[in-house]
Amino acid sequence: MTPRLSILAALAFAALQGCATNSAAASGEASAPWIEAGPLQPILRDDGTTDPRLRGAWASHGYGFVLAIDEDGVTRFQSGETCYAPRREGEALSAMDSITYRYFREIEPGKSAIFQLLDGDTNVVFERLPALPEACTSAPEAGPEAVAAAFLDHFERHYAFFDRRPPGHDERAARVRASVGPETGEAELWDALAAYMEGLSDSHTKLIGAVAGERRRVQDGQGTTLPRIRASKGGEGSWLLNLIGQAKKRLGKSAHHEAQDRILWGMIDEPKTGARIGYLQVFVMGGFTTREDFASPEWAAAEMAEFDRVMDEAMTAFGGADAVIVDLSNNRGGWDRVAKALPSRFASAPFTGFTTVSQGSGLAPFPHSIIPAALTYIGPVFLMTSDVTVSGGELATLAFRQLPNVTHVGSRTRGAFSTPLAKPLPNGWLLELSNETFAAPDGTVFEETGIAPQVALAIYPEDAPVAGHWEAVMKVAAMAGRASQ
Repeated sequence: MTPRLSILAALAFAALQGCATNSAAASGEASAPWIEAGPLQPILRDDGTTDPRLRGAWASHGYGFVLAIDEDGVTRFQSGETCYAPRREGEALSAMDSITYRYFREIEPGKSAIFQLLDGDTNVVFERLPALPEACTSAPEAGPEAVAAAFLDHFERHYAFFDRRPPGHDERAARVRASVGPETGEAELWDALAAYMEGLSDSHTKLIGAVAGERRRVQDGQGTTLPRIRASKGGEGSWLLNLIGQAKKRLGKSAHHEAQDRILWGMIDEPKTGARIGYLQVFVMGGFTTREDFASPEWAAAEMAEFDRVMDEAMTAFGGADAVIVDLSNNRGGWDRVAKALPSRFASAPFTGFTTVSQGSGLAPFPHSIIPAALTYIGPVFLMTSDVTVSGGELATLAFRQLPNVTHVGSRTRGAFSTPLAKPLPNGWLLELSNETFAAPDGTVFEETGIAPQVALAIYPEDAPVAGHWEAVMKVAAMAGRASQ
C-alpha cells in the first residue's frame, strides 16, 4: 500500500492546498502576498541555527513542497498523492535539484511566509502546518508502480502547458499505466516514462537518471537549428568556436571577449551609412566567474559584480554610438536576475518586463520590475534572436520588447520560459517540468510558440550557419545605420 497522510494532517494539508484558490475565488481576485510581506531575512542565523520563528512544518502554494525546519536546517519533501523525501545518492542530478531556500519574508507571523533562494528570486508562499504529515516520515515506496504514479502525479499537479503541447496528459498517462506493473524492470520503466515525454516539445521538461549504472536523459524541444548543428561535422562545439572567432575577427581591435567568454562586445563601422554601431552578444545569463559555490549569496554578488563591470565598459564605449545591436541569437538562458539586468542597461525609466505565476498557486501574476542601471545606452537598439534563444534569453527578449527604443530582428525564439521545477522521484531519478507561466505585461503568453520578431531575418541559415550569422549582423547594422540618419 502507498503510505497516506494521517486523518488530522490530511485534512489540514488538503485545506491548505485549496486555500489560495478558494480564497481568491471568494474575493474575485488572486492574492499578491509579496506586497505586504516583511523584509528579507536569512533562514540561518549567524550561529548556524535556523530562525526559531520558522521551526515546524510548512506546505507550499503550488510547488508541491513540504518543509520540515528544525534547529539544524531545512528538509524539503515532495508532496502530492504521497509525501516523501527523495533518495539521495551522490551528487545532485541537476543544478535545480541542488539548491534550497536561504531567505524568508513573513506574511502573517507564525502562519505564512515567502521562501526564496536569493533576493529577488521567485516568491514561493508557504503556510504553516500543525505537524509534519505522517507519510513524510516514512520511507517511500520505490517500486515501478510507485515511481510511475509519482511521475504522473507531479505532471497532473504542476505542468502548466498541456493546452499548448498536445497530446494531453490523459492519453500519455494511460499509456504509462498500461505498460507499468509490479514486475516492470528498470529499463522498461525508464522507457515508459520517456515515451510519455516524447513529442512534448518542451526543453525545460526532462527526465534524468541512471539505468544499470548508465546515466540517461530525456529532453525534447530543442528547436531546429541546434539539432541540425549537433548532427553536422564538428558538432556544436566547432560551430560555436567558429562563430566566436568570426565575430572577433570582424570586430577587430574593438573586440572584447570577457566574463568567462560569456559576453562578446565591440564596435562595427557600417560601410554604407558610415554609422558607428555598438555590438553586444551575451551567450549565457550567468557563469561569469570561476566560483563554484553556485546559488550562494557570495556567488550571486560576484556574478553581478562581473556582469556590471563588463556592462559598464561596454556602455561607456557605446556612448557615442549611433545604435547598438544586442545579439541574443545564441543565448541559452540562465539566471533571471541577469535576464532583467541586461535590458536595464537600455532603459530610461522603470518598467515591468514580464510577469510570472505558478500552476495551482492561486496567486496573482508577479510583476518583474526593471530599474534602469546607473550607466545606460538609450539610443536605438536592435535585438537579434533565433530559435536557439531560450529561457532567460527569452525573458530578456520579453523585457526588451517593452522598450520604445528597441526593434526586434531575427527569427522566433524557442518558446520555453519556465524555470524548471525539480521533482525527484522515489527511486532517485529526477523529473524537471515547467510549472511557471511567464507572460508579457499585457498577459500574452509565448510558451511553445516563441516570440516572433518585428523584422524577420535568417540568423543561422542551413547552408551557411557560421558565415550567415555575421551576414545577418551586418544586415542589422545597415538597418541601424539607416535608422540613425
